[in-house]
Amino acid sequence: MTLAWARTACSHPALSGISRAHFGELLEELAPRWEAARESALRRRRGGDRRRAAGAGPKQRLVFVDRLLVTLVHLRLGLPHAALAELYGVDRSTISNAVREVRALLAARGFAVPDRLGIRLRTLEDVFAYADAEGVCLRIDGTEVQVRRPKAGRPGRRAFISGKKKQNTIKTTTFSDGQGRTLFSGVVRPGRMHDQTSVRTEGIAEQFCQRPEVKAKVDEGYRGLANEFPDQVDAPPKKPKDDAPLGEHHAWREWRRRQSSARIHVEHTNAEYKQWRLLQRFTGRRETYRETHLAIAGLVSDRSAKRATRRRTSTELVLVRPAAC
Repeated sequence: MTLAWARTACSHPALSGISRAHFGELLEELAPRWEAARESALRRRRGGDRRRAAGAGPKQRLVFVDRLLVTLVHLRLGLPHAALAELYGVDRSTISNAVREVRALLAARGFAVPDRLGIRLRTLEDVFAYADAEGVCLRIDGTEVQVRRPKAGRPGRRAFISGKKKQNTIKTTTFSDGQGRTLFSGVVRPGRMHDQTSVRTEGIAEQFCQRPEVKAKVDEGYRGLANEFPDQVDAPPKKPKDDAPLGEHHAWREWRRRQSSARIHVEHTNAEYKQWRLLQRFTGRRETYRETHLAIAGLVSDRSAKRATRRRTSTELVLVRPAAC
């Protein structure tokens, strides 16, 4: 198998998970950063400037184009490093080093902003500043990914056991806009931690206090935030008591349906991440999960940010004719 054939196959969107145009943009963005990081590492290793002309010495078995391709294929399909090494005719350690280097570059990119080319969000503070400036109503939701069970006897073994999934998971929190476009996805915590506790430890309450104009729609798991910030956080309505009038139950169902319809977009955002094999069930080291999640979520945000902003009509009820007195 020739190198050109392997490069052509891996660049197909079915394997890489992104279009060839998107791949070209990534290559132009990340190649200088990778080259600068490589030169910095070589300088530290030799303890000073190079002694030979540029290009001298052993050549790279994989140029950056191929390093980026194998990383994308690994993230998209979860192919083992040994299989990718066989495809390119190199040693497995070469693929492992390439994936480790490029994955870190992808994770550090941040998240694309809709209608704002060149601007990327990297922290929770950035998200709230953007939502405040643009008047965006945030959608917040947590998602869990199954991970391997820690060995017996290790400290903190129970920290990853999710009470909801009944298995070992890692939890992340996603922030999207009203069209399901990714604004931020992170806040990586063990699966045992509650959704609301995860974002509170990240400082979300302080962000709501500092930016009182920012509003968000959440599910029942963030009831405490809705109680603390009733004018900013919209949670599903509480169910009326069983002996309440039938009209109250019908009104509760309709209110809950409308709130769910406005919040469901963030669920679709989380579903986009699960199209990548590594975020369906993560079998690698848990220490590398955060970097993997950020790399994939950043790629998904690039695609979602290109969706045209659409104006949605109001769903408020309007009387057809005035009520009789």
